[in-house]
Amino acid sequence: MSDEEMRDLIDGEAELNEENDEPVDDEAGEAVGDEDGEDEEAALIDSSEEEEDDEDEEEARRIREGFIVDEDEEEEEEEDEEEKERRKKKKRRIREEEEQLDEEDLDLIGEATQQWERPRPEPKFKRLKRGHRAESRGSERRGLAEIFSDDEDDETEEQRYSRSHRAVVDEFDDFIEDDYPEDDQERMQREQEDKEVARPRDRLVVDTTGLDKDALDDMEAIFGNGEDYDWALQMEEEEEEREREEQAIELKDVFEPAQLKEKLLTDEDNQIRIIDEPERFQIDRKPFKEQPTSAEYFKEEARWITNLIWPKKNLRADLHGPFNKAVGKVLEFFIIDGVEVPYIFQHRRDYLIHARKIRNKSDNPDSQEYTLDAEKLLNQDDLWRILELDLKFRSLVEKRNSLEKAYNNLKEGAGIQDSILDEMIHQAATIEELQDLQDYLNFQYSSQIKAIAAAGNGETREIKRPGAKTAFFERIRRSKAYEFVKALGISPDRLAQNALREGKKVSSDDPSQRPVELADSLCDLEFPSADQVINAARQMYAEEMFVSPRMRKHFRIQYYQMGSVSCRRTEKGLRKIDESHPYYEIKYLLNQTIRDLAMRPEIFLKMMKAEEEGLVEVRLSLENEREFRKQLYNEFISDNFSELADAWNAERQKVLDLAFGKLEKVIAKGVKDSLRTACQEELLKTCREEYFKRLDQAPLKPKGMVLGTTPRVLTLTNGMGDPNRDPIYWTWVEEDGRIVEHGKFVNLARDENQREAFAELCRRRHPDAIGVSGFSVDTHRLIKDIEGIINEKGLMGPEYQDPDSDEYRSDLLDVIIVNDEVARLYKDSPRAQQEHPTLNPLTRYCYALARYMQNPMKEYAALGKDVVSLRIHPYQQYLPQDKLLKAMETAMVDIVNLVGVDINEAMNDPYTANLLPYVAGLGPRKAQLLIKGINANGGVVTSRDELVGDPERHKIPVLGPRVWNNCASFLYIEYDSSNPESDPLDNTRIHPEDYDLARKVAADALGLDEEDVKAETDEHGPGAIVSKLFREEEQDKVNELILDEYADQLEREYQQRKRATLEAIRAELVGPFEELRKGFAIPSTDQIFTMFTGETRDSLCEGMIVPVNVRVVKDDFAIVRLDCGIEGRIEAHEVSYRHSIKDLLSVNQTVQAKILDINRKDFTCKLSLREEELRRPFRRHYDYGRGQWDYKQEDLDREELREKDKVTGRTQRVIRHPLFKPFNSVQAEEYLGGMPPGEVVIRPSSKGNDHLAVTWKVADGVYQHIDVLELQKDNEFSVGKVLRVGSKYTYSDLDELIVEHVKAMAKKVEEMMQHEKFQKGSRADLEKWLTTYIDANPNRSTYAFCIDPKHPGYFYLCFKASRTSRVNAWMVRVVPHAFEMMKSQYPDMRALCNGFKLRYQSEMLKAQQQGHVRR
Repeated sequence: MSDEEMRDLIDGEAELNEENDEPVDDEAGEAVGDEDGEDEEAALIDSSEEEEDDEDEEEARRIREGFIVDEDEEEEEEEDEEEKERRKKKKRRIREEEEQLDEEDLDLIGEATQQWERPRPEPKFKRLKRGHRAESRGSERRGLAEIFSDDEDDETEEQRYSRSHRAVVDEFDDFIEDDYPEDDQERMQREQEDKEVARPRDRLVVDTTGLDKDALDDMEAIFGNGEDYDWALQMEEEEEEREREEQAIELKDVFEPAQLKEKLLTDEDNQIRIIDEPERFQIDRKPFKEQPTSAEYFKEEARWITNLIWPKKNLRADLHGPFNKAVGKVLEFFIIDGVEVPYIFQHRRDYLIHARKIRNKSDNPDSQEYTLDAEKLLNQDDLWRILELDLKFRSLVEKRNSLEKAYNNLKEGAGIQDSILDEMIHQAATIEELQDLQDYLNFQYSSQIKAIAAAGNGETREIKRPGAKTAFFERIRRSKAYEFVKALGISPDRLAQNALREGKKVSSDDPSQRPVELADSLCDLEFPSADQVINAARQMYAEEMFVSPRMRKHFRIQYYQMGSVSCRRTEKGLRKIDESHPYYEIKYLLNQTIRDLAMRPEIFLKMMKAEEEGLVEVRLSLENEREFRKQLYNEFISDNFSELADAWNAERQKVLDLAFGKLEKVIAKGVKDSLRTACQEELLKTCREEYFKRLDQAPLKPKGMVLGTTPRVLTLTNGMGDPNRDPIYWTWVEEDGRIVEHGKFVNLARDENQREAFAELCRRRHPDAIGVSGFSVDTHRLIKDIEGIINEKGLMGPEYQDPDSDEYRSDLLDVIIVNDEVARLYKDSPRAQQEHPTLNPLTRYCYALARYMQNPMKEYAALGKDVVSLRIHPYQQYLPQDKLLKAMETAMVDIVNLVGVDINEAMNDPYTANLLPYVAGLGPRKAQLLIKGINANGGVVTSRDELVGDPERHKIPVLGPRVWNNCASFLYIEYDSSNPESDPLDNTRIHPEDYDLARKVAADALGLDEEDVKAETDEHGPGAIVSKLFREEEQDKVNELILDEYADQLEREYQQRKRATLEAIRAELVGPFEELRKGFAIPSTDQIFTMFTGETRDSLCEGMIVPVNVRVVKDDFAIVRLDCGIEGRIEAHEVSYRHSIKDLLSVNQTVQAKILDINRKDFTCKLSLREEELRRPFRRHYDYGRGQWDYKQEDLDREELREKDKVTGRTQRVIRHPLFKPFNSVQAEEYLGGMPPGEVVIRPSSKGNDHLAVTWKVADGVYQHIDVLELQKDNEFSVGKVLRVGSKYTYSDLDELIVEHVKAMAKKVEEMMQHEKFQKGSRADLEKWLTTYIDANPNRSTYAFCIDPKHPGYFYLCFKASRTSRVNAWMVRVVPHAFEMMKSQYPDMRALCNGFKLRYQSEMLKAQQQGHVRR
């Protein structure tokens, strides 16, 4: 086979004309004979008739069928089989052409998948294509059927959406891409050829021109008109119609399940949209069955939740009853009314308060008879906690019901009656206690459970599992040895009751025989010797004690009360956890009580994380273990005094020792897990509170503006650059959030033209404020420069009325340092690139700063799931990401519902629409449904009521009644006095259920009687009274009303508690939707320092020894620069008393210095180079009590490490290079952790002073450590003139190594990870994706890449050739400027993909040839 023909085959599986059209020769464009066409078809269709004996051959055949067309083909098939197959294909093609997704479905897909476009129509037929024509395909978008694959197809799969005459390019056209693209003339010629090939055949049409009516009648009489066979055609059409209905295309037929799930387009998502329940409720309650709603159930759950929350509330003891009632009422709101936390907090606040009237003892006749004493029982945090505990209680109830069912089956099937289960099942208050009972049931009645299971399966024989643990104890139960178990005295449950002081103490009775004598008398075939009997009895009693629910409860109580947690470093942790490691804080921690850890939950979470990494062992023990053992022994022994009693008590002691070890292990593990969960909950609560503080900011309020008004802002940044040399980017953003103007300045400090340009911009645009932020300490200089220009040029801010003089005045423009945590995430995000594709990343950064100043809440909401990337708490990395996301989501829900959402603004502004999923009752799915429904109703909402439908105005329902009830008061609509349908109450926080009450309050404030009210409403509609109140500006009269009488009347006559609701109505009538958020938060000095340097008080503080770079050397001082960018000053006496500072320091020298003082406001520090200071290493102070730190072990470990360093002869090196850090591998990884991929650290090597180590970040969590051999060194500490990496790569200096080796590999990694065939996630995730894809597309094959995190710099190329084949993987290695696979290098991803396909075909040919040889 020629090379040209080989390329044709590799180029893709060509599909021939299924209607037996004549194939077209690719070069000449002429038709060739049918025989040739049949030969080609035979050469392309791989026959599966021949039986394969060898499994490898069978696998190869399957792969060839689905992946690459094999060139060795089978013989031609029989003619009748060809005709049959041809007819099938024709029918299928016709059917598939008709089964297209309609345009609405495609539009929906386009809305959900932003990069997706509706597929262009394509023609039906494909032809063989040569590789040099593949380039024309590159600019075309793939069709819908090809969205997941660019190069796999099967000849049986048709183009489903092709109705154009335009030529189709084969799906495998880009299988191998040519290095020489065709010119315009060649492309035009090829397109003409394509049109000729794709031209449909002319149909046979009878020309009736010139025939008169008689001739036509004669023809019809002879040949008929075909109506005689209408019945056959009708049946065929009906059958095809049924097939079309059965095979209707849905989204799941086209898209990958993971994509549908990501875009919320699965059947389950649609079900959530449809069901009239709050979306968050549906998702949270999904794992649980229908919940009972009986009064008894609510009482039980309320008691259970009260017991968990009450201890932390610090309320008066007499409020316990009202508190329990309040919890019960909240549960009713959640479960029966189906309302969310914001609704309860806003509209059912009266039930969260305990109010009582106290008679006024004052003698003043004008004073009120009663005063109201109100105590707040539950806050908003408590409501979220109750909602969370409701889910836990559901889980508890389901587990309990399952246990009861199993127990009832035993009662009915085996006649079992167990007092322990009868008593303790309903007493169990935790999952752990229910699991104890389940373990007890399974152990105690294992044989009965098996018998019932066997009977249920129709089997009569007992199911046995040889060697099973329970089988051994069943043997003991059936043998005489069990009498010895009984002879030990009281049962384990009775022993636990003694220990728990439950009931009267029962002591053990001693048998009349000694233990050995009794054991001799109990020997049988199972246990033929006394020792075996005693040993079996000990194990049996110990196991019964181990599974005793009450004994476990006793142990658990002791561990919670007297537990002590200690850490012991492992051998791995000995060297890995050095004094700068974050785990050093817990490396030698001892004797931490549960109470201690409850105060600092992050410490225990850090312990558990370190234990998972194998660096420490966390041991939970009892502080009073000796006393506890002794007390348990005293409860077990007999009260007799004799040698016989001593012998039996000795046996009891051995049994206790055996059981204690088992119980200690299982209880300690359970307590550790429970403690971890409790610590996570505490830390999550802290994160939620901290995040809420960041959300609780109103827009920036310049002087004279009303709080909540959106300001116009000018924002600037220098990024990482030097503001004196590098560009300073700026944006001007209007109140509506649009970028109206942007640009850049250079050197605002000295360039007068630039300074004047800045002043002119401010005078022209009149900003309300100027915002500045950046990534380096140089931003501090930029701020000073801008403030200097404002003072020099007299640039003034907006006018405002002076409250003292009542005159209008203005001050100099404010320069605000803006928190940039959201802007950093935004500038390079896909969302930013989509919204502003033409803007520079730093311009987008400025835009995000401006939006943050205008409304911080909207910027945080726009982050979506990326919000967990924010640094909310220094220990948040120890929390599960899903739990952290949920906790932060609850904070967002609280603040969004506090502020409210203008629904019409949300319809036009995507940033405002981002808030809708957090509105009570809604979520991402229902928010989509809401927007779609409003658009269907015309795109504008005029009243809240129309969201549930208005037939008179032809408005379809957008939300169900229950969801609408949740969200109605949090979606507001601006009042339009010109629109009679507009209601001023729709622009308040008042719920529609309270509109009548609000109108009554407004009427009383205006002094209107019922007749006046009726006249107003008849003339101007229901909103007339409130509208009149606002129009006449009489809102202050509402404050004169005494609302207590209203509240008493409502509670007395209608049993509605509305006192707090009436106060809320009063507030809304006075100031509708008043801004309730706190003022815009200006970052503190520490926050600004961390923003500009990346350092916190923990990472950079006094006493630390750090590398510094010398910038200036004078006679009496030196100026240096730290790695974080701040400047340091070293006085001459802090260098040496004996030598001149100029003799010891030179410019650009890197030295180690000790920090004496840090001025975080001015970004400066003082340092020392004195030897006596540097000899004292920095040691962080940990505030632990006496006996809580293992100083002895710490000193021993230091000595051990010192001895090891002596053996290796390692000396600390300092290299003059900005990327050099005195780090070990762990520190390097931590340092690079927050940086983007591709960043590098040069560090000392553990292999000695003739080696250096280079660590670079491959991807998040993946770091490669490169060993660099130094050659031609001038001395021990200098850098070698030749740097060698491995045996292939040699460089002359560090800069060349970084650029030509590390950065070159980083570019290849980025190229790989940006490729469409790259999949994020693990290899297991990728294999699952491939399997799912092939299952959905059984006639196709596919491949993809994923990173290998265990081998940095390597990627997996995983492929699955057919549904029945397994997923295979080849390794791809990144090398400088290339990819390496199977010892061959490829310059780019296109070459790598093509090389893989060629290599794979070669491997398959080899496998086939070997198969033929074996046969």
